[in-house]
Amino acid sequence: MTDYCGSCLCGTVSFEIKGGFDSFYLCHCQHCQKDTGSAHAANLFSQSAKLVWLSGAEAVTSYTLPNTRHTKSFCRLCGSALPNSQNGGLLVVPAGCLDTDIAMAPTAHIFSSSKAVWDDRLGEVPEFEWLPD
Repeated sequence: MTDYCGSCLCGTVSFEIKGGFDSFYLCHCQHCQKDTGSAHAANLFSQSAKLVWLSGAEAVTSYTLPNTRHTKSFCRLCGSALPNSQNGGLLVVPAGCLDTDIAMAPTAHIFSSSKAVWDDRLGEVPEFEWLPD
């Protein structure tokens, strides 16, 4: 069994995922763009892994967009995205909140029909290891 550790930006919340992931999707839907402020969300999914809050569980809050299955859990202090368990036992873990490396490559891009108009040109953008001068 593989275990993963993660935390929020301010360090108040820490957690452990006991078990592995079934899939790793890069979601381009408009809901994910809004709640990440980015071109897509990078989420890991598991039907069998278990989420254990190690610290800061009282700082975790969730929001479900009305009339959708779109749910986001986050630290109420720093706003960092955190794992959530949805109805039916599906565990959704934002990849960026993990402190443990993930060996799994993304499974697929989903909701690509909703991609941001600038998303297709990202491969052409210069790369810098740090903030450029």
